[in-house]
Amino acid sequence: MALFRFRILNVFAESTFGGNPLCVFEDARGMDDATMQSLALQFNLSETTFILPSTKATARYRIFTTSYEMPFAGHPTLGTAHVVRDLLGAGNDLTLEANAGLIDVSARGNRWNLTAPHRGAQRVRRTGVGDAVIARLLGLEAGDLLASPVWVDTGVEQLMIPLRSIASVRRAAPDSARLGDWPDNSQGTKMGYVFAFDEDDYQRVVCRFFFTKSGEGVAEDPGTGSACANLGGWLVANNATLPCEFALEQGDALHRPCRLSLRVEEDGLIRVGGQVIEIGSGTIEI
Repeated sequence: MALFRFRILNVFAESTFGGNPLCVFEDARGMDDATMQSLALQFNLSETTFILPSTKATARYRIFTTSYEMPFAGHPTLGTAHVVRDLLGAGNDLTLEANAGLIDVSARGNRWNLTAPHRGAQRVRRTGVGDAVIARLLGLEAGDLLASPVWVDTGVEQLMIPLRSIASVRRAAPDSARLGDWPDNSQGTKMGYVFAFDEDDYQRVVCRFFFTKSGEGVAEDPGTGSACANLGGWLVANNATLPCEFALEQGDALHRPCRLSLRVEEDGLIRVGGQVIEIGSGTIEI
């Protein structure tokens, strides 16, 4: 039997029980892929991460959902960086090695920022699905769409669905019975990120992220840093004035409020940030 230590953190949290929960295993040496996947399912959170040594960065980490491994994700990156800083005494500026590449991460206290693996509008493609079809899949009308949904990839590819109003974001209700009609991303998974800009405060964005979980239908993520980064890519693709900054609100529908910051630099670099709160730790024997 081997003993492995883990920590539980809430990322993008402004309160103890806000944010998106994350489990981080401090030292995954000796674990195989099947064990990592089983542990992610055991904890049943959006993602679980596993820290490993790296010859290229401060540390390497792997990210697992309950059913598959991800090349990059936002809240796992920030939460893992928080743990790595403590474990290695790495300071407030470090680099993590993900399957998507090297991720620069920095902190001021417990507020962390990451730089997305890919810049701006380099990886944007159309869905090949009609706007009205995607609107119906969300329980909305075509008139709720601000523009045509597109796939954006600044680290992991996601379907970006701009809506005309915050009210439309709040009404969105994906139909689990129609999952077969949902377009797949390049990894063969289905998801959609709906967002709207506040008419009275353009720098405020309200968003929600829907995804399929273990074949059980549509689930909702409380706070999605990778999608926040892809919003930055969407802004660049739509010729936003740079640099620009936004404050994102997500997770309120799940009673897990998440608050994310987004900044897109003039050169297209995309930075995503939020606060990390550690709430517990433990060990597991395998």
